[in-house]
Amino acid sequence: MKLNIKNETGRLKSVVLGQPNSLGGTPALEESYDAKSYHSIQNNIYPKESEIIDEMNAFEAVLKKYNVEVLRPSIIENYNQVFARDVAFVIDDKMIISNVISDRADEQDAYKGIFEKVKWRDIINLPDTAHIEGGDVIVWGNFLFIGTCFSEDYRNYKTARTNEYAIEILKEYFPKKRIIDLELKKNDQIPYEGILHLDCTFNPVGEDKCIIYKNGFVDESDYHLIIDIFGEENCFHVTDEEMFEMFPNIFSISPEIVVSDKTFTRMNNHLRNEWGMTVEEIPYREISKMGGLLRCSTMPLVRE
Repeated sequence: MKLNIKNETGRLKSVVLGQPNSLGGTPALEESYDAKSYHSIQNNIYPKESEIIDEMNAFEAVLKKYNVEVLRPSIIENYNQVFARDVAFVIDDKMIISNVISDRADEQDAYKGIFEKVKWRDIINLPDTAHIEGGDVIVWGNFLFIGTCFSEDYRNYKTARTNEYAIEILKEYFPKKRIIDLELKKNDQIPYEGILHLDCTFNPVGEDKCIIYKNGFVDESDYHLIIDIFGEENCFHVTDEEMFEMFPNIFSISPEIVVSDKTFTRMNNHLRNEWGMTVEEIPYREISKMGGLLRCSTMPLVRE
């Protein structure tokens, strides 16, 4: 397979979609590793496997409607494998194998069949102490936006998934990219007060537009930098409640076509009426209760 990911919205040709089967039931509160899951478990609203299967089937149907090749990881019994984005990710023609948190380490075994489709020289394995997950990495032409946590308490946060060392290594592998690190607010238990990944607070769409949540960044200057790059008129701003519902985490099939949750009425109308996009609406409310949404569920391999 010849990998090619130059941006977030080029016409999608091949993608890995996570696996909804054999999730293993509701985890204990102390087993949660993101704030949204913690909130769902605490409030007894954690989704059922059957609901997750239905939602991911709806997503797969939309992808296949547009002739996208959909690959799936093999099933690990009693293990959450919904969020493919964080196991590995592609920049240009290289696949970076993530060093995920220990709670998810076994998940990569299910991707061996997919990794074997890629030339070994096109796969980058990071040192053990370089931590990064695909949800924190946004490829946008010459820009590489990376969400991170610079806090001295980094190791104390389960939601701190990308560290400074990993960013330095990516700078070595991609010297021509303008790498912009964006420090995100972190909280393991209160989803309104922390951001799990960059794509939960910022996500490009179309040719030159983005969805953004201002209060997700530690330093407001990072938010203003993104506004300067995209232009105020090309930014859709989400509210606190919309961030909690995971509005930014939609998925682009092409510059003109996005897949979104059918409940995101205000944003979906804006994308259609103001930006002229086709919005494929599907139900994804239950999966959102586990800390991720549509972008999180995918690992794009090839875009035009």
